[in-house]
Amino acid sequence: MKIGIIGTGNMGRILTEAFLDGGAVSPSSMTITNRTIAKAMEIMATYPEIAVKEDARETARHSSLIFVCVKPHDVYDVIQDILPFLSKDKCVVSITSPISVKQLESVLPCSAARAIPSITNRALSGVSLLSFGEQCQEEWKRRIKKLFESISTPVSIEENITRVSSDIVSCGPAFFSYLTQRFINAAVSETEIDQETATKLAGEMLIGLGDLLKEGFYTLPTLQEKVCVKGGITGEGIRVLESELGEVFEHLFQATHSKFDEDLVQVKKQYTLQ
Repeated sequence: MKIGIIGTGNMGRILTEAFLDGGAVSPSSMTITNRTIAKAMEIMATYPEIAVKEDARETARHSSLIFVCVKPHDVYDVIQDILPFLSKDKCVVSITSPISVKQLESVLPCSAARAIPSITNRALSGVSLLSFGEQCQEEWKRRIKKLFESISTPVSIEENITRVSSDIVSCGPAFFSYLTQRFINAAVSETEIDQETATKLAGEMLIGLGDLLKEGFYTLPTLQEKVCVKGGITGEGIRVLESELGEVFEHLFQATHSKFDEDLVQVKKQYTLQ
């Protein structure tokens, strides 16, 4: 199977390197390109057998499974550009949430799917979100699922929960990185601990927390119960969180969904032209 990656920005590069490091794809079977070709060449410096093409058309020509890893409003133009090189037996996968598989199918002559990755996939961990078009061939569904099993736990989702699922899986690492950094900064500000030590302790704590959850020793609620002793220090900290967090996460989801709605309006204009 020949795989093409169109767009090697943040997520495109993460996917490329994860597939290669996870052993799902050999460098010689992958073709990549990017508008700023130097970014693609950086990847080839690490994986010399990978093929770098000058444009999306050449990448599509040499690939059977094509990942379009560009901004939402650029996906339509990329598809139009590569159409002459898409045959019924190929498959195009978008990694952007505002564009539905139904919209992809409306402009593609081949199988269509959407895969929303997470930065955690770079460590061959975390979740990836998959959606398949109604006309997507069963063989492509099987191959795509197997591909993402090498770098993540793939979860198939319906359209109505695309945004919130992406908030949790794809945006979540950034949200919780921000919270952790604030946690570390407060520790340094309020006590005598230094930044390096606080960062190391917090990082190892998060890794340990992830392992506890992954191994199924505790759920989130039971973990809190185990650590919180009635009248103890942890309980005092939880009390502050309960008091001061308020509806911050409700507001977070409201904000992401509002921006998502704006993106939907923009991309809808492109696909309703068909």
